[in-house]
Amino acid sequence: MEIHPGDVLEMKKEHPCGSRQWEVLRVGMDFRLRCTGCGREVMLPRRKAEKAVKKIIPSAPRAD
Repeated sequence: MEIHPGDVLEMKKEHPCGSRQWEVLRVGMDFRLRCTGCGREVMLPRRKAEKAVKKIIPSAPRAD
């Protein structure tokens, strides 16, 4: 899965605040994510985060 800092992930399950979207702050073995609804930050293992993703909303076009 191609996930980069700045992307927004739409998750399958809703956060308790009601939002499904999380901004990616850090990518590696773990992802650091910030809820776009309430601002809570969490660290998730890559495998668990990738399973929970419904859709990736890229931040901007990349020149890869």
